[in-house]
Amino acid sequence: MATNPDRNEALKLLFEYTKSDSLRRHALAVEQVMRTYARKLGEDEETWGITGLLHDFDYEKYPTKEEHPFVGNKILEEKGYGKDIRDAIMGHADYSGVPRESLMAKMLYACDELTGFIFAVTYVRPSKSIHEVKVKSVTKKLKDKSFAAKVSREEVAQGIAEAGLDRAEHILFIINALKEKADELGLAGTD
Repeated sequence: MATNPDRNEALKLLFEYTKSDSLRRHALAVEQVMRTYARKLGEDEETWGITGLLHDFDYEKYPTKEEHPFVGNKILEEKGYGKDIRDAIMGHADYSGVPRESLMAKMLYACDELTGFIFAVTYVRPSKSIHEVKVKSVTKKLKDKSFAAKVSREEVAQGIAEAGLDRAEHILFIINALKEKADELGLAGTD
């Protein structure tokens, strides 16, 4: 079985294609959540983390549905990333036609949009700190269709259902995972 490039190589690839601080933070956040879930579920943290880190690496340069994540998939294949990682990344875009068959693919789909949404909830708090974000606040904001309107509530709900997760527990898990790297992710607050 081929060995995937390591995290340092994945970071280089992310930084080569993604210049936006917000997209980089999103990638690092999804990596953190995926690593934390892998640890909980007894899965390979490195593989899950790299999948989270690279799921949108091509988005800034190739943002259309015709390009993302298809261009990135070709780049990852050329660089020696395994089919498991590439399939999970392809599956996080509903329109790719790639089914989410593995647990890793289902968890990436369940974590991606919701992690971004939790960032948005954090940034509207007066303190801008993840340490003050509660499940109830996230749930309330999910009902407000005008808040973070680009986040698909349908994808959030579908991801949670496909992964067989309880919504409140999943939200809390993501919040707690993000708290572990709050400083690095810019979620520690304004103090």
